[in-house]
Amino acid sequence: MQTLDEMKPQQSPELLKSLHILTRDGKINQDSRRKLKQVYHLYNFIEPILEKINKENEHYSVVDHGCGKSYLGFILFDLFIKSNLGQMIGIETRAELIEKSKALAKKLKFDRMSFINSAIADAENLVPNDIDMVTALHACDTATDDAIFFGLKRQVKYFFLVPCCQAEVAKLMRKNKSTSLTEPIAELWRHPIHTREVGSHLTNVLRCLLLESQGYKLTVTELVGWEHSMKNELIIAEYVGVKKGNARERSLEILKLFNLQELESKFII
Repeated sequence: MQTLDEMKPQQSPELLKSLHILTRDGKINQDSRRKLKQVYHLYNFIEPILEKINKENEHYSVVDHGCGKSYLGFILFDLFIKSNLGQMIGIETRAELIEKSKALAKKLKFDRMSFINSAIADAENLVPNDIDMVTALHACDTATDDAIFFGLKRQVKYFFLVPCCQAEVAKLMRKNKSTSLTEPIAELWRHPIHTREVGSHLTNVLRCLLLESQGYKLTVTELVGWEHSMKNELIIAEYVGVKKGNARERSLEILKLFNLQELESKFII
């Protein structure tokens, strides 16, 4: 065990103890050190965006979809939001996690943190209309799509997405494999492991095109080193109001090429 010299000066040790990153006596093991470094790496991407949002609207709101234990929300609030007038809203389907997050926010006196027990798709009328940023960190399968549509309806300024378990497209590719295999391109997903990988990649490509078709400028990069996580793609989208002219058409062409026309309503607006 050792102390964490790299801890950010504004970081609350009490929060890190509550998240079981620090022990009661302020020590940290190697696994927890790696976890905190990953969280800080993630924060380094978000901090400049929060600074920009705060300058434009000091009463800004961030919604974290599929927040789970709310690691991301608590770190964002502790390192940045608590020092200004923003608010953090977490949405999660598991009631027990929501109750634990509420109790921790109350304990730490994080008064502008709130939590809603709801599926993302059902949260439409449960949060304020004016949302500045939507985050979804490892929201499984179609939950990322629900977060995207939630944000698009509100025309949020920023999305911050780390997709996970993109199973829907791969499932449809497996279903249609017998008819698709007549085309040479189907060799890309003939084997099950390739179906999963190509389906995952294709899902994120279609998500990016959807956002670009609605006026967002995208940055797509890796979140952390591959040794830490295979679910590693980070999509940052900023609303600029200029729709990419051929994004919709390219999505349609891709869906046709991969025999995925059934998904037009999900990826085409």
